[in-house]
Parts: sequence; structure tokens; C-alpha cells
Amino acid sequence: MPRSETPSVEEFPVAREAEGPYGITAGPDGALWLTLVHAGRIARLALDGSLTTYPLDSPDCRPTVIAPGPDGALWFTRSGDHSIGRITPDGETTAFRTPTPGSGPYGITAGPDDALWFTQMHTDRIGRITVEGEVTEFPLPTEGGFPSAVAAGPDGALWFTLNQANAIGRITTDGDVTLHPLPTPGAAPVGIACDGEAVWFVEIGAGQIGRIAASGAVEEFPLPDRTARPHAITAASAGECWFTEWGAGRIGRVTAAGGITEYGLPSPASEPHGIAVGPDGALWAALEAGGVARLAR
Repeated sequence: MPRSETPSVEEFPVAREAEGPYGITAGPDGALWLTLVHAGRIARLALDGSLTTYPLDSPDCRPTVIAPGPDGALWFTRSGDHSIGRITPDGETTAFRTPTPGSGPYGITAGPDDALWFTQMHTDRIGRITVEGEVTEFPLPTEGGFPSAVAAGPDGALWFTLNQANAIGRITTDGDVTLHPLPTPGAAPVGIACDGEAVWFVEIGAGQIGRIAASGAVEEFPLPDRTARPHAITAASAGECWFTEWGAGRIGRVTAAGGITEYGLPSPASEPHGIAVGPDGALWAALEAGGVARLAR
């Protein structure tokens, strides 16, 4: 799809501010799926603007990050009740409790092994859940690392951010773990994505975008505004990623050469969190202030 010279940015209300749209992903049904973190609900947004919401079994379960699974359903973390949720495109929901109490699941992604992989913020573990709901946990060689987002890498492994350990982790499907410290102190990485060639991540504490090769070599690209607090990132193609600037109300783009372009949202205080490439090829971001943003590239 050719990129317009001046991409248009639109915002659409999808929830009350108190409900908090947080995670977003493109579903297998040609719609956008969102978590409403403060309301205990999942929302489906069709490209024609129609919205359907599905209440979960606990209003305090805090659905957080959502991703398509290998079974045609959407899978999401429930950080409030330490569970993994599943919702089918027709709205049928299921929840699976993680074995470790107080695990605090956050990031989730489909792995190369037809299972879902997720992070456990509070217990320094990476979890794996099959589509049947069987959970395996892998301890990390760190304490208080706060594993956050996770993505399938270009090498058949899973890559994840360690927000408080200032590192990027790699775990094989057999559970072997390697940690790669970041060059910048206090970088506090959060979002992570793979463009098919390398793994990209955001440094919310340092105001930078990072890239890590399968070898572990790290490059960092400072944002023009180091206080923008980048939060989530998604890959549009090899060498092209888009990210949210939670602290500045912007959506940014980074290229393989480290070139950065930023686009302000109509509401600077909209608090953009999750971001995804939609079924229409546009970039869609969940705005915790109560809406979604669409950037036509």
C-alpha cells in the first residue's frame, strides 16, 4: 500500500474514559479487538464503525494485552485475576488460571509451536499455554525483572522485555533463556515486536526505540522528545515499525535506518497504549482516555 505524504489521523470514541481501551489487535474476522482494562470487557470494532462489547466473568479481571491465537480465537491476559482469557469471534469466552499465585500476566503472543506465550510481571516467569488451556511456566534468571511484552522472533524463539532488569530476554520453545542487557541505564523497555528480520522494542524510561538482532547486538534510536514515554510497538513490514507515545499523545514511525517521524493525535491527552496494523492496512491505537485512533499511512 503506498504511503500518503501527510497521513491522516482520526479518533473515534469506543468507550467511557473509565473503561480504558488498552490492548488492540486485528482479529481473524476482519475487525479490531480491544481490551477495556478498567471495565472487565472485550470490545469488537468493525471497520464500518459498529461496536460490540462482551463482559467477562469478573469486572476486576483487568484484560490487558490481546493477540490472535493459532485456533482462530483471540487470547488475552487478565492481570487482575492472574488468568489467561480466550474469546471466539462470536463472543464465547473462557478463562484459564495460571498456576503461580499473583503472577500478573501482561504480554501475550502466538508462538511458532501452536501455543500462546505470555509474561508474568510479578513472578519472573514466562508462561506457555496450549489452546486446550494447559499451562507451563519457565522461571527467569532474575529477580524483580518485571517481564512485560513478548513477541515471536525471526529465529523461532520468543523475545520479551524486562522492564525493571533493563534487558531483553530470549526464550526457546524448550525453555532455554538468555538475557541481553541494554546499553542505556534506566531504559525500562516495554513494548516489543518483530519485523521478520529483527526484534524492535521501546524504552519508556529513556525515550528511545531499540532494535536487537538474533545475535544479541543492540542499537538504540533516541526520540526527538525523550520524555514522550513510548509504550507499544508493532511492525508494518521489514524495517518499518510504528509505536505509541503514551506521554505525548503521538504515534511514531521508525525505519531500519533509525529515521523517526511522529504524528500528533487530535487529543494530546488521549493516552495511546496498544497499537496494531488493522485489516485495512492502517495503524490503529487504543486510547486509554476512551477511544481508538486510526492513522492512514
